[in-house]
Amino acid sequence: MTAFGRRNGIGGMGQGARPAFGVAKPLKSGGDATTALPGSAPVPGDQFPSMSGDSLIPSRDDAMSRLADRANAVHAESEQNGFEASIHKIKEQVLPRLLERVDPEAAATLTKDELSEEFRPIIMEVLAELKITFNRREQFALEKVLIDELLGFGPLEELLNDPDISDIMVNGPNQTYIEKKGKLQLAPTKFRDEQHLFQIAQRIVNQVGRRVDQTTPLADARLKDGSRVNVIVPPLSLRGTAISIRKFSEKPITIDMLQGFGSMSEKMATALKIAGACRMNVVISGGTGSGKTTMLNALSKMIDPGERVLTIEDAAELRLQQPHWLPLETRPPNLEGQGAITIGDLVKNALRMRPDRIILGEIRGAECFDLLAAMNTGHDGSMCTLHANSPRECLGRMENMILMGDIKIPKEAISRQIAESVDLIVQVKRLRDGSRRTTNITEVIGMEGDVIVTQELFKFEYLDETDDGKIIGEFRPSGLRPYTLEKARQFGFDQAYLEACL
Repeated sequence: MTAFGRRNGIGGMGQGARPAFGVAKPLKSGGDATTALPGSAPVPGDQFPSMSGDSLIPSRDDAMSRLADRANAVHAESEQNGFEASIHKIKEQVLPRLLERVDPEAAATLTKDELSEEFRPIIMEVLAELKITFNRREQFALEKVLIDELLGFGPLEELLNDPDISDIMVNGPNQTYIEKKGKLQLAPTKFRDEQHLFQIAQRIVNQVGRRVDQTTPLADARLKDGSRVNVIVPPLSLRGTAISIRKFSEKPITIDMLQGFGSMSEKMATALKIAGACRMNVVISGGTGSGKTTMLNALSKMIDPGERVLTIEDAAELRLQQPHWLPLETRPPNLEGQGAITIGDLVKNALRMRPDRIILGEIRGAECFDLLAAMNTGHDGSMCTLHANSPRECLGRMENMILMGDIKIPKEAISRQIAESVDLIVQVKRLRDGSRRTTNITEVIGMEGDVIVTQELFKFEYLDETDDGKIIGEFRPSGLRPYTLEKARQFGFDQAYLEACL
């Protein structure tokens, strides 16, 4: 018997015994090593696999090589392909001559299709003057670029019309990133210069009555389809004008669709539907880009059509699917710093407008106290979103936001107000593979001493990762009886709610 517990002798293994120490893989065909006599030459490659492959490379070496690759990576700038580059180059020559022949006021009254028909002969005339010959495809491409420049948002139009793109981030005139399926990638889109980009930014914010210039270098706006836009210009942005656009799906997303995307399990979807229908007060918590607004829009589908719903936001991006819905939007201060209307002002005013539910797009400060007051004064079913990384952190942030105001209330009273007002916390998260998951559904039960007591109904548990980087996990119910079961019983959903949570 050797030090490793293996018997000496022929074969080294008995019937049914463990493989010999150091044999990493089953024996290969072509020679039976178990019957090889002592002193005989081993068959090459039979007993021990080659070390040249990557099958036996330790995972640490693999991780270190990936770190080295990242440290030594050289990032190349995106280039427009030859066709696009030539079209944009000719556009610079055609556009000034085109503007000389067109009345801008008359052009603004026409639709894009009508303008395209009017422009076609003028463009042909200008191209003839410049002695440029185009085929039909190039002519259509030039027409589109020119009309986007005059009536649309220039180079951004193509990105805005792509349904697969969820985010557009312009970092100055020469760099634009987009998000597709949760992953960021560099787009070939470029602007003529900083002035061109600044004009596009002004066109976007002017549509909603906002302005952006050196005196007001920050602006929030929205597009006609509800997409959210943020603009920041020099001197605050050092690379030039920066535009961030968060696009929203034209087709309203429902809880069933989120379940189909793998964002939650069937039981979680049932529990959330019941929470929306039974007028539970819900806080949706998550990081930036995790899908909080999408979840809020999906939950709103469960609101009774007979209820009056008011939404309050900084930039109106919620698109509720109810007939009796009134959106309200804050107003920034004017040049003299006067006339600002905050979310807190709108919440106080909304209480006088006979709402059944009040929905806040996002709470960031002392207006959190006004929302809690609304939840406790007959506006059950109110909802809001806030930035937090876990349900426990969400409660802490709500306490801190109320303390940020001038309200002279002890912290214990604030915690009690939160515990009595909030029913459910829905935690959403964007995982590193780009997928968005509902990671926690947590109940707020009440107080024990100075601590808010919570109970987890559902949790997403990470299990593994596939070869292509996709995260595999499981949505697990806690199996606990929900504390909010009494609210569900008032609407006749108690049995379904109980079955979903167990």
